[in-house]
Amino acid sequence: MLPDALTYAALYRDFRWQIPARYNIGTDVCTRWALADPDRPAIIWQRPNGQVETVSFGRLEDESNRLANVLNARGIRRGDRVAIILSQGPAAAIAHIAIYKMGAIAVPLAALFGPDALAFRLANSGARALLTNAEGAAKLADIRDGLGELSVVLSSDGRADGVDSLADAMDRASPRFTAVDTAPDDPAMMIYTSGTTGPPKGALHGHRVLLGHLPGIQMPHEFFPQAGDRMWTPADWAWAGGLLNALLPALHYGVPVVARKFEKFDPDEAYALMATMEVRNSFVPPTALRMLRAVDDPRSRYDLKLRTLASAGETLGAETFAWGRDVLGLTVNEAYGQTECNLVIGSCAAIGVSRAGAIGKPVPGHTVGIIRADGSLCDAGEQGQIAVKRPDPVMFLEYWGRPEATRDKFIGDWMTTGDQGVRDDEDYIRFFGRDDDVITSAGYRIGPGEIEDTLIKHPAVSLAAAVGKPDPLRTEIVKAFVVLKAGVEPSTDLADHIRDFVRTRMSAHSYPRELEFIDEMPMTTTGKIIRRLLRDRS
Repeated sequence: MLPDALTYAALYRDFRWQIPARYNIGTDVCTRWALADPDRPAIIWQRPNGQVETVSFGRLEDESNRLANVLNARGIRRGDRVAIILSQGPAAAIAHIAIYKMGAIAVPLAALFGPDALAFRLANSGARALLTNAEGAAKLADIRDGLGELSVVLSSDGRADGVDSLADAMDRASPRFTAVDTAPDDPAMMIYTSGTTGPPKGALHGHRVLLGHLPGIQMPHEFFPQAGDRMWTPADWAWAGGLLNALLPALHYGVPVVARKFEKFDPDEAYALMATMEVRNSFVPPTALRMLRAVDDPRSRYDLKLRTLASAGETLGAETFAWGRDVLGLTVNEAYGQTECNLVIGSCAAIGVSRAGAIGKPVPGHTVGIIRADGSLCDAGEQGQIAVKRPDPVMFLEYWGRPEATRDKFIGDWMTTGDQGVRDDEDYIRFFGRDDDVITSAGYRIGPGEIEDTLIKHPAVSLAAAVGKPDPLRTEIVKAFVVLKAGVEPSTDLADHIRDFVRTRMSAHSYPRELEFIDEMPMTTTGKIIRRLLRDRS
């Protein structure tokens, strides 16, 4: 969708949305490619046993049609919510495509969720069907009595108590299905997002959400697609980062997607996968990138074919940015968005939009501002809240069943993000921190990202997080939690050295006055640090 242009100014000025009057994600990412070239590779799946299977668009079309017929035969209709608990692989892609074709609403749920998290989301969404595997079916067993609306459960691993075999049902179904005629604003998916207070909220998106992502994909992946491109992300496809930053946009462009389930992210295995599968484009969240830094000289050890590397989800930091250029020979193109309105800020080194410590500039097609509490625009250099102006095709329709929360998300036509940022004179935006993550100490407002970026420069530090700890004198002090590199032993002397390391590189008011070593960093299923748990621990 991006116009041919050599500068950011021309890209932004000349961009125009092309949203058709009728649009369906399922037919867009599958049917049109299956009709034009049924043997075209769609999913390149590395099975748990290491074997590689290539799934064509023709097969995705056949099996998604069968699944749509299976669900229809069991009473699932347009507008019904269908939950998906499946790891990266063909089954997950087929499930999404079938649900979109039916005009139903996909509710992707992370395989790592425990029973309580699943129970809330399944009940809150009113899911009538669940597509899962044996692991998901086992979690369902103890909570199903409280899910009165859930009438259909199909498992890719075969029959179990109260669970039907997905494969058996699809074998008996017709491979012919006529997709429902949907409009861009018709609901297509609901992705749950955890706010700073209260229970998770279901962000409901229309079919247009995929089209809204395209310029935000093309920009950090440097005019994606190019000949030979091949996409991979370690992010779970249940998260907006995995589903909408990688899987669905790649299929839209007919680009193969590499799939593999990681029980736990392993940097050496990630490099090996990218080399073996000849991955050219990757979306890797910042925490995973910091873990990749632990591997020495990866380019000499692995035959990498990477053309582009994008990152989003939390602040990247200047240190990881520099590592990408020095070690991988690539500029990590940082991007920004939220589940409610994703990929609205981005970088693109190919046209010179790239700066260490900045999340980029507004992506063409999106109006992004830094606003004050009254909705007025901040001046350059003035800290405020990052906001996105409606209407915008990538923006959510509503929070499911939460009209007040939907209204509270907006100040006039600005959709607020709860993220603090600063815009400079060249329109680069720097992420300062979540509203609840910003530390107030002795009158200073301190963003955790800059502290964490300095902490990981220390040769002993693998991962780090900074939070505010209540203090009667300063309101809060900075407390750091640190995971050390393998083979490094924690000690009081080391803690003092790390604190002094930060103090000499930042300032006396922003260095961590307390530091605690931990064995493992608490993270969400999307790879973000759960600072709330660290604040509670403080």
